[in-house]
Amino acid sequence: MTITLNASLRTEIGKKVAKLRTDGNLPAVMYGPKEAATPLTISKLAFDKVLKEAGESSVVTLTGLDKPKDVLIHEVEFDPRRGGIVHVDFYAIEKGKKLTVDVPLHFEGEAPASKLGGTLTKVLHEIEIVAEASDLPKEIVVDLSTLVDLTSRICVSDLALPKGVTTTNDADDVVVLVQEVVEEVEAPIAVDMNSIEVEKKGKTEEPGAGA
Repeated sequence: MTITLNASLRTEIGKKVAKLRTDGNLPAVMYGPKEAATPLTISKLAFDKVLKEAGESSVVTLTGLDKPKDVLIHEVEFDPRRGGIVHVDFYAIEKGKKLTVDVPLHFEGEAPASKLGGTLTKVLHEIEIVAEASDLPKEIVVDLSTLVDLTSRICVSDLALPKGVTTTNDADDVVVLVQEVVEEVEAPIAVDMNSIEVEKKGKTEEPGAGA
């Protein structure tokens, strides 16, 4: 499925960018190995929809320019005080070149080990993959139903990667594991009877005690 986003060349700079945002648009820039940095204007509403659909690892085709451009959403800048997106960077894809990107992990299913008193610990939430633009997945699915006992774990080597996709992570990297919950019981505090006797004896032998 092709994800498209309309864009236009941007001439607004400096203070004029504020009005652009007020009008419901976002300033953006597109660049790449063979693409000079190009300022763009995009619809905020349209970009919000594309970001939810594509994430930062799926190809987006920018339309409305001299010709369609395949890009990745490289960076999204948010307002640190008010929140909300204020700027977007697009990375122009070079055709025929493989890309290295971080892809989020999506955990699905229920771990049978949870019913045995185990707790799930998610060690990784994304992995780095290498693939051609057309093969880039939005996410990698992790099937939790394989965690059947309290010693179960899922490593990178256990992940089902889509065709044409490899990862730079070590095969033995742990993605998620089950840990048994052990309740700690406080040991009773041992009372030193000898120290108590010494303390009592010392009090009765204080100077003037027998006067």
